[in-house]
Amino acid sequence: MSHNHCGDESHEHDHDHHDHDHSSDITPALQNHLYTQIDFNAIRTLNESQPGGGRSIIQKTWENRLDEAPELASDADEQLILHVPFTGQVRLHSIHLRTSNSTSAPKTLRVHANNPDLDFSSDPSSAKPTQTFELAQTSEVQDLSVKRALFGSVQALALFFEDNWSGGEEDVTRLSYVGFKGDWMRLNREPVEVLYESAARPSDHKVDAVKGVGGMGLGGGSGGRQGF
Repeated sequence: MSHNHCGDESHEHDHDHHDHDHSSDITPALQNHLYTQIDFNAIRTLNESQPGGGRSIIQKTWENRLDEAPELASDADEQLILHVPFTGQVRLHSIHLRTSNSTSAPKTLRVHANNPDLDFSSDPSSAKPTQTFELAQTSEVQDLSVKRALFGSVQALALFFEDNWSGGEEDVTRLSYVGFKGDWMRLNREPVEVLYESAARPSDHKVDAVKGVGGMGLGGGSGGRQGF
């Protein structure tokens, strides 16, 4: 493809009422959930239509995973790259995604461990990923188990959404939730017991987030394929 540009486990149930409490669904899924270990201020998204779109869907807590908004949408074409750094070393177990059952849902996800230089200055499809996933066209949360032997010492992930389900007819790819599960260690390799807040808010972790990997001047992209 040539480019010339500027610049869950689902718990949706069929009930007759709409006030079902999902609080009981939260605790089991939060085991080993890597939320407070994400360096939110250093997240970068390439080819996002709105600045901060990638960061906004990662800042959603597990209990808000089914919310339609905010969402991440691609800009110039259907491809997206999400760079997600952690505040320590991670042994990744799985990636959680929520998209939709529309043609704008991403189809192929190429995951790169510790590759902060992945961008659109060259064809990212030619870069060998750590693991590739074929995604479902669904609005349910997808639990993508990784090959743990390949993700045993991760400090940052690059998620390359290569195409969507439109077969080239739809230029916009949309996602509404991204989350991660795994074990976390400080960069000095001391084990740390992770405690997750069931109703954690991104604002509660601003101070810790700034201290993460690459926290200076690496905020979300402002649109376009280079994220400038």
